[in-house]
Amino acid sequence: MLFRSLTSIKMKKLNSLLLAGLISLGAIAQSSANTLLWKISGKELAKPSYLYGTIHLICSDEAELSTNLKNAIKEAEEVYFEVDLDNIFEMMGAMNQMKMKGDTTLKDLLSVEEYEKVRSYFESKGSLLPFSMLETFKPMLAASTLEKGSMPCGNTTMMEQVIMEEAKRSGKKVQGLETMQYQAGLLDSIPYRYQAKQLVEYISQSDNSAADDQMKAMFKAYRDQDLKKLEVLMMETDPGMAKFTDILLFNRNRNWVEKLARLMKEKGLVIAVGAGHLPGEKGVLSLLREADRKSTRLNSSHEWISRMPSSA
Repeated sequence: MLFRSLTSIKMKKLNSLLLAGLISLGAIAQSSANTLLWKISGKELAKPSYLYGTIHLICSDEAELSTNLKNAIKEAEEVYFEVDLDNIFEMMGAMNQMKMKGDTTLKDLLSVEEYEKVRSYFESKGSLLPFSMLETFKPMLAASTLEKGSMPCGNTTMMEQVIMEEAKRSGKKVQGLETMQYQAGLLDSIPYRYQAKQLVEYISQSDNSAADDQMKAMFKAYRDQDLKKLEVLMMETDPGMAKFTDILLFNRNRNWVEKLARLMKEKGLVIAVGAGHLPGEKGVLSLLREADRKSTRLNSSHEWISRMPSSA
């Protein structure tokens, strides 16, 4: 993805369906030993592969990889992310897909008052791109350019970037399970006007302390490596989004597992995708088990987990 994070305010939860993949409506059996790292094995596989749940945007001083994950990368032949983050040409090609079709802009979708509210907010907060360009983007993508401002720290990084750097140090090829163009195109399945209205609602609630508390709870759940807790928190998202979960989440999970089932027969992989793609009856872990793949928990503890205060 171009812009991603783990967030919980309404528009950020809307984003996370596609941009973070942190909604799952099913359930998964969990033991007391929480983890984000899983070893995938099976009698058809010559070598094991490893599945890791990421948080797409994280405070830089917390972006550390466990020893087990580093060893998994060294052992694997290739590293797969949701998209190929090492392909600059693909990123450039995705720009056109980020725009709404039919020369639509936010001004076409909102009242004058709502439009001015959004414009003022973007210009006051600052973003990666000028508002004159962002107002032509699909609203979910436009909102994601502000994600850094919602983080509880000044310096942030993508967890995938940290993993990719480790992969390069180990001489591993980086691949993507899908393209950025495909991901951006999925947002055409959600009415632009609906996205725009959710953007206005997010801005209206941007100073809501309850939303901040929920975001902190989600970060803590990730630090605790508690997939079940993340799942429960994300179930509190806008119920109006339920009709889009198959398109934006579950269908993608099925497509990934179908592709991975073929790839893992040939080589050992590390697969790093948003943590919310892992749990649930339609999550990647369950779908891999249905494909006769065995998943084994591995310790993925980070130094920052032990040093974070319990109230974080």
